[in-house]
Amino acid sequence: MPTILVTGANGQLGQEMQVIAASYPEYSFLFVTRNELPIDDFSAVKNFFSQHAIDYCVNCAAYTAVDKAEAEVDKAYSINADAVGNLAKICKTSGTQLIHISTDYVFDGTNTEPIKEDQTTNPIGVYGASKLKGEQEALQHDPSAIIIRTSWVYSSFGNNFVKTMLRLMKERESINVVSDQFGCPTYAADLAEAIMKIITSNSQPPTSNIYNYSNKGMINWHQFAVAIKELSGSACVVNPIPSSQYPTPAKRPAYSVMDTSKIQQTFAITIPEWKESLKKCLAKML
Repeated sequence: MPTILVTGANGQLGQEMQVIAASYPEYSFLFVTRNELPIDDFSAVKNFFSQHAIDYCVNCAAYTAVDKAEAEVDKAYSINADAVGNLAKICKTSGTQLIHISTDYVFDGTNTEPIKEDQTTNPIGVYGASKLKGEQEALQHDPSAIIIRTSWVYSSFGNNFVKTMLRLMKERESINVVSDQFGCPTYAADLAEAIMKIITSNSQPPTSNIYNYSNKGMINWHQFAVAIKELSGSACVVNPIPSSQYPTPAKRPAYSVMDTSKIQQTFAITIPEWKESLKKCLAKML
């Protein structure tokens, strides 16, 4: 029975992987948290792999505090870059297929049409730069590693935009949400299914192993918040504001819409439309 190791088991994607594991009884799953396996500790990872025969490693572990990363540079690079290099080296020597999760933040947000995988990267903050370094470390030490870039991830687990909006809409009569940053949300449960489709697929990846994944469509954060309001039945007023009225330590990409045709064609993956996935997630939460 093939074994799948999932790191970052407490995160949004890691928890969604735990949910769908029951649908794949032909695989054995190992879920590890940072406490159980600190991936930035090379000897700990090497020892873990020597004790388990691992066929696939899905690296969901990441430092995702975008604003805090501007101050915690070393910590962001340790987890998002150095640790990924560790994993890649060990996966390569162990014959393990590495699937590493990356982000739209590797781009600078200046595009005006959906971003393809081979377009020039240019992160505008520490988080994006550390994630890009992680991609480079993965492919340098394990050229067969698969990298999935995703955006605006949310789930019924963990902390995310959907949960924050639901909380604020209960607490306040009106809220302000930026309307000049465009992208597409990703329901972590859909991404988990896509990962399993890649694992169960017999398709050989083409020469480049980097893929984009998000739900279908293009919206801004304000439109996302309005959809959450409407689908949850909230009476809260959602006002659009420019990013300049909501300053953050880390600058956000203004445009993060990614072209997902490559992952769909390579692995015969059908990607749901963003609002349908939001309805599914809210049905679990409300």
